[in-house]
Amino acid sequence: MLHTRTTPAERRRAFREALASGRLLRVPGAVNPLSAKLIQETGFDAVYLSGAVLAADLGLPDIGLTTSTEVATRAQQITRVTDLPAFVDADTGFGEPMNAARTVQLMEDAGLAGLHLEDQVNPKRCGHLDGKTVVPAEEMVRKIKAAVDARRDPDFLLMARTDARAVEGLDAAIDRARAYVDAGADAVFPEALADEKEFEAFRAAVGVPLLANMTEFGKSALLDAATLENLGYNIALYPVTLLRLAMGAVEDGLRTLAADGHQRALLERMQTRSRLYELLGYEEYAAFDGSVHDFTLPPGT
Repeated sequence: MLHTRTTPAERRRAFREALASGRLLRVPGAVNPLSAKLIQETGFDAVYLSGAVLAADLGLPDIGLTTSTEVATRAQQITRVTDLPAFVDADTGFGEPMNAARTVQLMEDAGLAGLHLEDQVNPKRCGHLDGKTVVPAEEMVRKIKAAVDARRDPDFLLMARTDARAVEGLDAAIDRARAYVDAGADAVFPEALADEKEFEAFRAAVGVPLLANMTEFGKSALLDAATLENLGYNIALYPVTLLRLAMGAVEDGLRTLAADGHQRALLERMQTRSRLYELLGYEEYAAFDGSVHDFTLPPGT
């Protein structure tokens, strides 16, 4: 109730241990803190905060318009309610190496288990759109080194994302990934790989934990968890799945409400009041409130 039962340090160690286990971690992206509670309840391994999801929630396109403090604020709201490790999309670090260093400390303070930084030119764009541009590898290396120097908890995971596959080709993306690891990145997120062969080639070439982005309607094949585990990937990420499901349901519901003039046909598709209260822990809050109001001092004190 009110907060998690674990500390950020405990969750960071748990995340590191899970990544070292060799099994595939399945990680959906949360839409908000309430959905993060559902991700934990459903048995997933970690929670993700997508920059695209946060931007969309604010009514903005994913082109680098959100700020580091906006992201950190939402991250803190999510880490408050889940005992799962949570990690975040930190875009390009919100500026130059000094900005990336500050971003690392903001996200540590928000209780996250890690973040990823990408090598796009700012303003960035969605990794599965055409027209991306990447910075020189040397510039990204400087940003990673700054992030490493700024990190206070060695268990906080620093992941490097490279968007070079769509711009410079697979071999160049692999070369960049190796350079980023040499600079101190703990894990790599190769964005927009095309098919199973490319995922396999990247795994064979890079020795640190790898993330597979299974976002819908993008450039990558949607591989199942068993395939990704067999390929040796460590994280299967579903960054925008819940937002797309939720917004599809909202659109359908609004059309029905507008056409029918009532919501009776929608009731069976809704989360019930009792289920919402269960998820929120209303009984625990009521019991806590009652214990405070009913408190009396023992005799003789």
